[in-house]
Amino acid sequence: MFKELTSAIRPAVVLTALFALLLGLVYPAVLTGLGQVLFPGQANGSLIRNGDRIIGSGLLGQAFSSPQYFHGRPSVAGSGYDATASSGSNQGPTSQALIDRVKTDLAALGNSPEAPVPPDLVTTSASGLDPHISPEAALYQADRIASARGVAVADVRKLIAGKTEGPLLGFLSEPRVNVLELNQALDRMVE
Repeated sequence: MFKELTSAIRPAVVLTALFALLLGLVYPAVLTGLGQVLFPGQANGSLIRNGDRIIGSGLLGQAFSSPQYFHGRPSVAGSGYDATASSGSNQGPTSQALIDRVKTDLAALGNSPEAPVPPDLVTTSASGLDPHISPEAALYQADRIASARGVAVADVRKLIAGKTEGPLLGFLSEPRVNVLELNQALDRMVE
């Protein structure tokens, strides 16, 4: 009886150990190695550097509040762009909290009837960490930035055009601008 029981359990134990080794150690190690070889920048977080100092990631938004910089989408991730608290707000269009927040954001942007505010300047992304804005949202901010930095609006608009990324593979997603990369280029432009 004991011999029959152990012969029935042995294959299950061996297969469990084998699959734990293969799927828990070998497979992740192979994928990590391939990622490091084929896509080292992305595998290491798409870090953006200023000299030797890491200033952010091309994959995660950051809060910019100075009038001299482009501002990204609002974030509801923790206290703002907190990757450990990434999530959407789950507030629907009839939510009074959402309506109040959007009204506050519109007032801060100085909404005017001549220049409607692009939606991505007052709406959050699903993760709350989106590092991109639309080219329209960047252009909406061009006058403020040019005025704050004492540069020509045309130069700021040219910078936006140069940093605009097209749709992935030519048809997936919308044109977008990475806010951190745009702000870095802006700093280099006025140095």
